[in-house]
Amino acid sequence: MTFTDAADRHYPAFSTDACIKCNVCNTVCPVARVTDLFPGPKYVGPQAQRFREAPRSADHSVDLCSGCGFCTRACPQGVRIAETNSRARAEMVEERGSSLRNRVIADTDLLIRLGVPFAPLANFALRSRILRWIGERVVGVHRSAALHPFARRTFQAAVARRRVSDDRGPDRTLIYFHGCAVNGFETSLGRDAISVLERNGFSVIVPPQSCCALPMISNGLYPQARAKARRNLTVLGDYARRGYRIVTTSTSCGYTLKAEYAEMLDLDDPDARAVARQTWDICELLGDLHERSKLDTRLAPLDRELPYHPPCQLKAHGIGTPAMDLFALIPGLRAWNSEHDCCGAAGTYGLKRERWQIAQDVGRGLFARLRERPAPDMACDSETCRWQITASTSIPARHPVEYIAESYRRWDAAHIGEVARAEAGTQLGAT
Repeated sequence: MTFTDAADRHYPAFSTDACIKCNVCNTVCPVARVTDLFPGPKYVGPQAQRFREAPRSADHSVDLCSGCGFCTRACPQGVRIAETNSRARAEMVEERGSSLRNRVIADTDLLIRLGVPFAPLANFALRSRILRWIGERVVGVHRSAALHPFARRTFQAAVARRRVSDDRGPDRTLIYFHGCAVNGFETSLGRDAISVLERNGFSVIVPPQSCCALPMISNGLYPQARAKARRNLTVLGDYARRGYRIVTTSTSCGYTLKAEYAEMLDLDDPDARAVARQTWDICELLGDLHERSKLDTRLAPLDRELPYHPPCQLKAHGIGTPAMDLFALIPGLRAWNSEHDCCGAAGTYGLKRERWQIAQDVGRGLFARLRERPAPDMACDSETCRWQITASTSIPARHPVEYIAESYRRWDAAHIGEVARAEAGTQLGAT
C-alpha cells in the first residue's frame, strides 16, 4: 500500500505506516552521511512519528533534517518523510517556542525592509570579520555563513513604474514571482529574467508579493508561513484562475507555490490549487518554448567552461535539468553537470552556528569538484545554493537565465545594424 494520491498528501504523517524499514531513505540522506548526530530520516520520520501523538516526542534530532527531500523522492512506498519531519519540527516549535535568531532569519521580508534602506552600512557589517564574530556569539549566525550583500533598492521599487496590462491575455502575458532573493539582493537577475521573457514575445507583470514563506516553513513557524502564503495567494490566485502562468527564478519559491502550500500548510482552496497548477520555473518555460519551436535562438557564443549544479529543490520539481538543455543552445558554452546531490545550504540551515559545519561537510564533495575544474563562474538555479557555493569556493555563481540574457545581449551588439533596420521596418509598417 502506498500513499501518493492527492487526498493523502495533505496529511504526510498518515503515510508513515506504509514504511517497510528498507533504509533507502537513510542511504540517500546528505546529512546522515556526514554526522552521527542525525540518526537518519527513517528514525526521525516514520519511526519516531509513532511516538509523537501524546505526549509528543522530546527528540530534537528532527531539527537536524535539512529538508532536502531526497528521502521522500527515494521512498519506494511513497512515505512523505521530509514532510513528516517538517511538521514534527513545527509541532516542536509550537510546543517549546522558537529562538529569536530563527524568527529573524526566517522573515526575509523584514530583513529586506531593514537592510536595503541602509545597504552601505549593512553590507559593511557583512564584510566585517569583527562584527560577524560578534554576530555569531550574540545572534547565532555563523561568522562564515553565506550572506549576500543587500541591493541599494528593492526590485519592487525598481519596477514600480512599469505599467503592463493583461490586455494581451494569458497566452502572451506572464506573472513574475521574483521572490525575496531578487527583491532584496539579486535585482539584476530579475531584470535579466524580464528581458529574456520579453525577448520571446511576452508581456511581464510583476505584482506585489511577499516572501514565498519557505524560510518560515523550514524553521517550523507555520502560522507565520500561512499568513505570508495567504497574502501571495490573494494576489496570484486571481491571475492563476484566469489562466495566467506564474514564472519564478527560484526553484525553492517555485516548488513552494507548486507543492508546499498544500503539503506543509494545508492550503487547499481554489486559489492554492490554481497557483500550484500554473506555476512554472523559468528554465522549464523556456525549454517548453524551445520544444515547440517558439524560443528565440539568436544566441551569441559564450566561449567558456560552465559548471552547473542542479539544486535539491529543482529535483523536487520533477522536470529534469532544463538549464542544461538551454546551455546546449549557446554556441561555445561547455556546460557540465556537477552530479552532486546537495551543496548543504538548505535555505537558512547553513547559516546557523550549530549547523554550519554540517552544511560544509555536505557540500564538500561539490566544492572539491568545482575546484578540480576551474572556471570563471558557475550556474545554479537556487539562490541560497549560489551563495553557499560562492562563499565556500570563491567561484561566482549565477542563475542559468543570466547566461541566456548575456548571450542575447552579445548577439544584439554584434548585429546592431541589422536590429536597427528591423525595428525601423517595423515602425514603417505600423505607419
